[in-house]
Amino acid sequence: MNSGKPIRRRVSREEREKQILDAADAVFGERGYQAASMEAVAERVGVTKPVLYDHFGSKEGLLLACMARARQELLAVTSKAVAGASSQEEMARQGFRAFFEFLDSRGGAWTLLYEENTKPLGAAVAALEGIRNQQTELISELLGFQAPGADPRRIEGYAQVIVGASERLALWRGRRGDISADEATEYLMDMVWHGMAGRQRSRGDATQ
Repeated sequence: MNSGKPIRRRVSREEREKQILDAADAVFGERGYQAASMEAVAERVGVTKPVLYDHFGSKEGLLLACMARARQELLAVTSKAVAGASSQEEMARQGFRAFFEFLDSRGGAWTLLYEENTKPLGAAVAALEGIRNQQTELISELLGFQAPGADPRRIEGYAQVIVGASERLALWRGRRGDISADEATEYLMDMVWHGMAGRQRSRGDATQ
């Protein structure tokens, strides 16, 4: 006999964790890590706080899980973008655009990764640096394809510059709110790709 109460569908542990991570991304993005509460995340999911602790152990554990997922997804989208490029220049452009579009798709949660005044302490700092290192390695590999005979230290230095510039550009466009992913991509291309191309031309002229 139907009592009129809605029937709650049981979800798998994997699906529940995804729901919790989605909610945590939103809450952390809206409030910052320090002001966010497990209660707010639980309310958004529609579960009790003990469910969150059962899955992630603590608020820091939940944050680290969010960052681990972001790291995997960022690598996936940027790798896929560059894999479909038809030239080295297009490889750089597609990779930059994928980065900015990824941040857009995360809404306010990207501040969790790059906004200085919301940056938590502890293990999350190492997780953030891990994301940077992952992207630096990917960019170094792409730059190595462009200039196979270049000094590896110079290539790594360029990659560090690109990662830093990308973060600052992302923060700036986030504050403005009127810079598209395509526009940000072209700003980065102007400074990075075309600047490097000019340097390569200068070195070629000097050796003639």
